[in-house]
Amino acid sequence: MKLKNWSLLLAFGLLLVVLVACSDGESSDTSDSSESTDETENEFSEAEEKVLNFTNLEAIPTMDPSLATDESSFIYLAATMEGLYRLDEDTQTSEGIAIDHSVSDDGLIWTFNLREDAVWENGDPVTAHDFIYAWQRAVNPETGSEYGPYMMNGVIKNATAVSSGEAPVEDLGVTADGDNTLVVELENPTPYFETLTTFGTFFPLNQAFVEEQGDSFATSADTLLANGPYTMSSWESTSNSWELVRNEDYWDTETVNMDKLTFEVVKDPQTAVDLYQSGEVDRVDLNSDLVDQYSTADDYVVSADTFVYFLKFNQTTTDALANKNIRAAISKSFDKQAMVDTILNNGSIVANGLIPADFTPMPESGEDFREVSGDLVSYDVDEAKALWEKGLEEIGTDSVELEMLVDDDETTKIMVEYISNQLTTNLPGLEVSLKQVPKEQRLDLDTSMDYELQVSRWGPDFLDPFTFMNLWTTDSGNNKMGYSSEEYDTLVQDTATTLATDNAARYENFLEAEKVLFEDAAIAPIYQASRAQLVSPRVENVFVNPFGATYEYKWADVGSAE
Repeated sequence: MKLKNWSLLLAFGLLLVVLVACSDGESSDTSDSSESTDETENEFSEAEEKVLNFTNLEAIPTMDPSLATDESSFIYLAATMEGLYRLDEDTQTSEGIAIDHSVSDDGLIWTFNLREDAVWENGDPVTAHDFIYAWQRAVNPETGSEYGPYMMNGVIKNATAVSSGEAPVEDLGVTADGDNTLVVELENPTPYFETLTTFGTFFPLNQAFVEEQGDSFATSADTLLANGPYTMSSWESTSNSWELVRNEDYWDTETVNMDKLTFEVVKDPQTAVDLYQSGEVDRVDLNSDLVDQYSTADDYVVSADTFVYFLKFNQTTTDALANKNIRAAISKSFDKQAMVDTILNNGSIVANGLIPADFTPMPESGEDFREVSGDLVSYDVDEAKALWEKGLEEIGTDSVELEMLVDDDETTKIMVEYISNQLTTNLPGLEVSLKQVPKEQRLDLDTSMDYELQVSRWGPDFLDPFTFMNLWTTDSGNNKMGYSSEEYDTLVQDTATTLATDNAARYENFLEAEKVLFEDAAIAPIYQASRAQLVSPRVENVFVNPFGATYEYKWADVGSAE
């Protein structure tokens, strides 16, 4: 296994195959029947095909780049599609559909030169017009995209006006100078814009194909059109298994080594390990019990992650959660250290703030943002009880019933049972019921704000604190919990406008905004994830990104089994 150590990146190989060598010379036996020859050729073809098998915790919620909001969707979008750039093994932007770009002196005009040899799976060329259509679609309020406004508002000129229905989509600041030059006009200088272009929301779309599919677009493999390293096969929106097949029409297909990757939904960790041990799958995540069992194995790997898990409080559904003291009491009433040590046991660490540890340094001192900001929400039962009693008095009751919305995988189930037990034990009069649903359903319920408590998470989309802080502004499409603070909004929005060119001042605003967020008890941080896995030592060059799509499969290859 190949490991790349970088301050924000642990990259490792994840792909497995048995290679069979054979001679390409002619057979000296001319007496074999044609049927025998065909069988031999078929066996050779099957043996040489490079195939690797993986598990996934959930079905893919969507393959529509405009509608995707979750980890799984972005992983498979990144495998089958390509934007202007993509991230390489060192989390640097490498050539995608764009060969290069230039930026105006004021930082507002970005001009991308596109390659002429990129084509869609159906043979159509990938052009600047495909990017224009996709970006306009993502901010068109009729599309219903959460990420389009989240990623583009305040960044691309007129995106806010377009997404709010105050301007036509044609006013979005993106134009074509011929088929192979894309010109993007920004609202304010945005130093991290180059990394934004690697993200799934910014992928191009073939307008004729999308419109031909209508409501069926991105609901099955037949209604998808790839322009990236792989094509999607054997997939429908409800599928529990699917395949990625090497895209022979991809402009850089010569660097794609794998013929096929297969995926199957397996929610139970023990079942996944059984499949791994029998050789049926080639990478699995481990829960706490399995970590104890396999932590000394040669193929045991722990990798740091930048995903932060937290409780969302929907302030619109109950009087209790509309009360700041009730929210603060819940935030402080469960022992996070015991949970990561015992329940997770996979290298995850306690989160006492929003921005993850080892994600971004302060611009001038180089200190880690998390260390400078400090612990903002720590476990404290006595303080939690005092806040709880005060909150109950304020809303005029001595008991509260709340429902917690969570994903239905086994690890989440164990974790939330622990949290709910802690809450009901430490906060007298509180009853918590669990609502476990498939992830796609949870995301739908979140969008419609049809929940009370919710265990959610966020992984960064680009290398800047803004990717976390912008979640909770009043008009954010990801807020979905009724939280609104004028002070918080101003602090965050100024980092993208008046302070856009002063990075030191921006980070001071981020520090202050994070404090405001937790003074308001808007969310309750739980933990920052790590991944404990069993990964075959015969695989290499599948990289793990600290932002954007978690896995990069383009350069996956097979190394020696020894």
